[in-house]
Amino acid sequence: MFEFSRFYPTDYAHGRDFVADLDRFLAALPKGWPYGVELRNDHWLQPKYFDCLARHGVTHVFNSWQAMPSVNDQMAFAGSRTNPALTAARFLLKPGRKYEVAVKAFATYSFFKEKNDIARAAGSKLIIEGRAAGKKKTFIYVNNRLEGNALETIAAMLDAAAS
Repeated sequence: MFEFSRFYPTDYAHGRDFVADLDRFLAALPKGWPYGVELRNDHWLQPKYFDCLARHGVTHVFNSWQAMPSVNDQMAFAGSRTNPALTAARFLLKPGRKYEVAVKAFATYSFFKEKNDIARAAGSKLIIEGRAAGKKKTFIYVNNRLEGNALETIAAMLDAAAS
């Protein structure tokens, strides 16, 4: 998984410039490996980005992070499922919540503190889609700073996917 932290205009003036560099980078990677790309620039979630990933068989890693749309919203983008054999999502932070605020709110991480129905629903939906696809691999990563305790969040996503 390639996680690209948020880029600023001094890094890339336009998303299309990043996509062009990403296209060259992905073309140079060894074939046969499952790759994923996670972005932190919400306005770059455009058809050209998704098309680039699909062309190389690379998965868009859905991510719940402070400056990104919810995973549910990302799943609604046309072409966001860029690899029919692999899905990945990272549930890190509630969109709009800064990292430092989450650390203070959830520190000790020993128990669930705040239910995030939107994230739980998106995670369970991805699990259900993966099961329905048969051999599709689905990776769901959950951080303690999403709800306070990742294990409880994962259990809730699995329970919802089972019912």
